[in-house]
Amino acid sequence: MKKIYICIVLLIPMLLNAQKLLTLKNAIDTALKNNYDLQITKNFVKIATVNNTYGMAGGLPYINANFGDNLYSNNTSQKLNTGPQTNENGIVGTTLNAGISANIILFNGFKVIATKKRLDYLQKQSEIELNGQIQNTIAEVMLKYYDIIRQQGYLLIMQNMLDVSEKKLEIINAKNNVGMANGVDVMQAQSDVNAAEQNLAIQQLIIEQEKADLLLLINSQTKEPYSIYDSIVIDKSLVWDSITNYLKKNPQLLSADQQIKIYEQIVKETSAQRIPLLKMNTAYNFDRTVNNSGYTLLNQNYGPSVGLTLQIPIFNGNVYKTQKTIADINVNNSRLEKENLYNTLINSAFKEYLSFTAALKQIESQKKNYELAKKLVDLVLKNFQYGQVTILDVKAAQTTYENAAYLLINFQYNAKIAEIVLKQLVYQLTY
Repeated sequence: MKKIYICIVLLIPMLLNAQKLLTLKNAIDTALKNNYDLQITKNFVKIATVNNTYGMAGGLPYINANFGDNLYSNNTSQKLNTGPQTNENGIVGTTLNAGISANIILFNGFKVIATKKRLDYLQKQSEIELNGQIQNTIAEVMLKYYDIIRQQGYLLIMQNMLDVSEKKLEIINAKNNVGMANGVDVMQAQSDVNAAEQNLAIQQLIIEQEKADLLLLINSQTKEPYSIYDSIVIDKSLVWDSITNYLKKNPQLLSADQQIKIYEQIVKETSAQRIPLLKMNTAYNFDRTVNNSGYTLLNQNYGPSVGLTLQIPIFNGNVYKTQKTIADINVNNSRLEKENLYNTLINSAFKEYLSFTAALKQIESQKKNYELAKKLVDLVLKNFQYGQVTILDVKAAQTTYENAAYLLINFQYNAKIAEIVLKQLVYQLTY
């Protein structure tokens, strides 16, 4: 079993060299191209764009054409004021009519203008939400990408632990050969090597699973193995004043602002329903009626017509008034929601900034602890070789080094996560 673990560890660098390299830029580019949520949001933008026309706002004329040809058979009884009387049965006739008509709204209380502005705001809101979804996608990919880097850092720590355990076993075996070590130390050292090898294999499995999750996140069309060679670099230029200034560019906040404007236009549309409506109507009609008997054998009319229609709302059960009241309440609610959202965002940004600055301070101090722990392991191993310390001292030094290394990686990762979240909040996330 030991040989199998050693072979796996030795083969990892060779496998990585044969794998395709995936950079952060490539991962994000693939996600922006293939991500399903992003594609759905883009389709919503297309819908809002197509819907944003004067025709949908009711500002263009309606034109209709009609044609009809009817055949009928009637029984006729006619008595004229001049005296003659006619009674006929089975009179066959045809009625032909055709025409084209158009009507356009001349004035409806500026409802058309308000509706068109509402459609403009809806399109703008969908574009803002698309930008927000792009930022969300970039953030999700970055979080997963840097988590893989963190897990690879864990793997390196475990590899170092394996190296130390093997060195410890080598020293104990050398002592045992000359009768200076006991069987307990040999078994303990061998057990530490076996545990380190198992941890290494398990950690490699975790990394491969994380990589599979990243492929799913970016919706990659290929499932070929890939490798990531990168480090966690932190942008230390973030300051609180710039964060608060740029927070107003947050897509959620901008979308909430558009929602207020949308409800304001709905108020205007509702108010317009209480104002008289003026429409112009025009048409060109052709009517032809032919009878095989009766008083009128042929009747034909054709020609244009034009007119105006004025519709004055007087009372409809206070429906328009109620709609106007509800629309005003929606405007007020949308403003309250925006204020609440801003307070939530500023609070989230403040907490993330505290985490960011704290992590930066912890990184600097932890680097010193890490270097000390690393030197301690080397020193203890050397002293152990000369019999100046026990195997328990070596194990304690290993634990100290391992904890220091894990803490350093976690502090770096936490600072990077806080940086990503802060930049996402202020719409400054780039790659």
